[in-house]
Amino acid sequence: MYFHSLLAFFVGGEILDLVNETGPVAKVVLLILLAFSLISWAIILSKWGLLRRARVQSGRFSRAFRKARQLQDVSSVAEQFKPSPLVGVFESGFDEYKRQVGNGGMLKNLVSIQRAMQIAVSEEISRFERNLPWLAITAAVTPFIGLFGTVWGIIDAFHGLGAAGAATLRAVAPGISEALITTAAGLAAAIPAVIAYNLIGSSIRDFAARGDDFSLEMLNAVESLHPQASYRADVPEVRR
Repeated sequence: MYFHSLLAFFVGGEILDLVNETGPVAKVVLLILLAFSLISWAIILSKWGLLRRARVQSGRFSRAFRKARQLQDVSSVAEQFKPSPLVGVFESGFDEYKRQVGNGGMLKNLVSIQRAMQIAVSEEISRFERNLPWLAITAAVTPFIGLFGTVWGIIDAFHGLGAAGAATLRAVAPGISEALITTAAGLAAAIPAVIAYNLIGSSIRDFAARGDDFSLEMLNAVESLHPQASYRADVPEVRR
C-alpha cells in the first residue's frame, strides 16, 4: 500500500494502473529504482541549496574583504558569511597569520599561510563533494536495474506466449508492458542524476578556482601589511 501511494504521488493514474498489473519481480525492480530516485533527488536539492547559498555569501564576503582595512575587521564579520567556503579559507590563513605574528611579532613566512589556505580549500571542496558520488552511482546503475526488469518482462512475455499456444497480443502484452515500464523507470532515475552530477561538479570546480584566487588575494593583503615578510620556499603552483 505504501509503495502504491508513493507511485501515485509521482505518476499519473494510467501509469499506476499499469504498475499494478506487473508481476512481483517488476514491482521489486520499480521499488529499487524509486529508492534510488528519491535519494538522488534529496541530494540534488540539498546540494543545489548549499551551492546557491555559498555563491551568494561568497560574493558578499569578497566585497567585505576588499573593503576592510585590517584583517581583524574581516575576522570580526566573517561568521555572518559562514555558508561561503571562502570564510574557511580566510580563517585558516588568518589563524596561521596570528600564530606567526603573536603579540607584536613579525611575520616571517608567507608560504605557511598559503599552505594553510590551500588545505582549507581542499577541505571545503571535500565538504561540497560529500554524497555526490551517489549521483554517479545512480546514473550508472539504474539503467541496468531497469534493463534487468526489461529482460524479465520479455521472459514473462515468451512464457505467456508458450502457455497460450498461439501468438496473440493478449498473451505477450503483459510481459512487454512490464518490460517497457521498468526500462522507462530506469531512465527516469538515471537522467536527472547524470545531469545534476555534471552541473554540480562544474559548480564545485568553480568554487575550487575561486578559493585559489582568494588565497592569492589574501596573500597580497598580508604582504601589504608586512612587506618585510618573505617566502622561505617556492610558492606551490595554484591548483586548478
